Amino acid sequence: LTKLPPQFLPLMTKEQTVEVEEEAQPASEYQSPVHEPRKRPMVHPSAQAPLPKDYAFTFFDPNDPACLEILLDPRTTIPELFAIIRQWVPQVQHKIDLIGNEILKRGCHVNDRDGLTDMTLLHYSCKAGAHGVGDPAAALRLSSQLISLGADVSLRSRWTNMNALHYAAYFDVPELIRVLLKASKPRVLNSTCSDFNHGTALHIAASNLCLGSVQCLLEHGANPTVRNDKGQGPADVVPDPMDMTLDKAEAAMVAKELKQLLLDAVPLSCNLPRATLLNYDNIPGNLMLTSIGLKLGDRVVLDDMKTGTLRFCGTTEFASGQWVGVELDEPEGKNDGSVGGVRYFICPPKLGIFAPVSKIAKAVEQAPSSVTSTPKTPRMDFSRVTGKNKKDKKELKEKKSMSVASLDPDGVKVELGDQVLVAGVKQGIIRFYGKTDFAPGYWFGVELEQPTGKHDGSVFGVRYFNCLPKYGVFAPPSRVQRIGGPKDGQSGDCTLVKKVHQVSMNQPKRNFSAVRSPKDITSESSISRLLFCCWFPWMLRAEMQS
Repeated sequence: LTKLPPQFLPLMTKEQTVEVEEEAQPASEYQSPVHEPRKRPMVHPSAQAPLPKDYAFTFFDPNDPACLEILLDPRTTIPELFAIIRQWVPQVQHKIDLIGNEILKRGCHVNDRDGLTDMTLLHYSCKAGAHGVGDPAAALRLSSQLISLGADVSLRSRWTNMNALHYAAYFDVPELIRVLLKASKPRVLNSTCSDFNHGTALHIAASNLCLGSVQCLLEHGANPTVRNDKGQGPADVVPDPMDMTLDKAEAAMVAKELKQLLLDAVPLSCNLPRATLLNYDNIPGNLMLTSIGLKLGDRVVLDDMKTGTLRFCGTTEFASGQWVGVELDEPEGKNDGSVGGVRYFICPPKLGIFAPVSKIAKAVEQAPSSVTSTPKTPRMDFSRVTGKNKKDKKELKEKKSMSVASLDPDGVKVELGDQVLVAGVKQGIIRFYGKTDFAPGYWFGVELEQPTGKHDGSVFGVRYFNCLPKYGVFAPPSRVQRIGGPKDGQSGDCTLVKKVHQVSMNQPKRNFSAVRSPKDITSESSISRLLFCCWFPWMLRAEMQS
């Protein structure tokens, strides 16, 4: 009798019950299963799940009388009960509320962690809500009980870096998401997870085709424009239906509906009234700079005190509204161009600083920049060619001036072969600059260091540069940041000539200062015709004689 909990004792009179307790108390080594919870949480050591002797199965089944006896036995420790919860079988997960209550009865703090997985009871409860293996109703009962006891929704597992909201989104339990968001702080809604490329719960749900979780998160105000470390929004991580096989037609339909739902949730500035755009979050950074007469690379003054170079303009994850990033001349900043693990531009430590757009003004410089001045393009004069060496020097000078002029129309100060950072994330080397057939405006063609691109330098059958497949990407000048010069021994003169020629063919016509008069051009044409008229009859006569 002493081994059974009170609810399993047979009916006795009051005197018999007292007598049994007096006899059993000296021989018992275990306290009552109901203890006062500790004031501070702890991490319980790892243990193995207990099983009955001569048990036919390898997993714990609370529906079996022998397993139920072990579960309710006060000698079963908290680490052993955590080991039972870790078993991912329906028999255990459907009884998550029963097992969780047994853990709490033994004095477990509501935020205690399992030593093997570093997960709390709330984490296990959200995981047990998975449809099929788990039971959403049982998980909801335990989660509500834990939250009422003060469970911290923002706690993360140190192994997966996931909090309770991430687990509920991953296993598609909208019922739990509503309860968690009601009890959590606002910052939990858009919190990121490093195991999912620093994506939010919306990214996690979208990548797993959890339509119910995505709808629930959007209803509670989740931001559909947040991008992960790969520059992907929640709509970008939805699996492509075209890549799915025929036996996954239902999943393909869900993916199509999910992607459209996320795309429709992204606010469009052109369709919203101006009254809802007080912070101008939806206006692109380049348009904001153009409206105030600035561009990336300009010299600016911050608060009429600090001077530096404008490196970034746009929305951020650390605050709402439009922000500018400035690389200061002196180490008076606060960062290196990154805030909260998100990189917006690159600079040395203590030289980067962020400020609202209204805090900067264009700096007045006395000496004009030599790079942005219009270069002189020398032309070949047939009557003054003196030697091959002089010709080669002149061509090299021409290529250099053309490359500087063509790659610096907006003050970006980037040349062919320079190392750059695309969208603040991807590193690569400039291989092309100019107009393209696939989109208007000027574009940089970048050969990435990692195969995270989209092509091999050609788009729609038109080749702009050469690189390995998945290493090529195009980006507008506003998304390209120079981080270094050409690598040593990277490209020879032939490659440079080829690239410069390709770039110069796509450039608009410029008004050069050294333009020859029509008289000079007519003179050259006359000389060419005279030489041709003298040379062609002589060659024709020699050919006929032979």
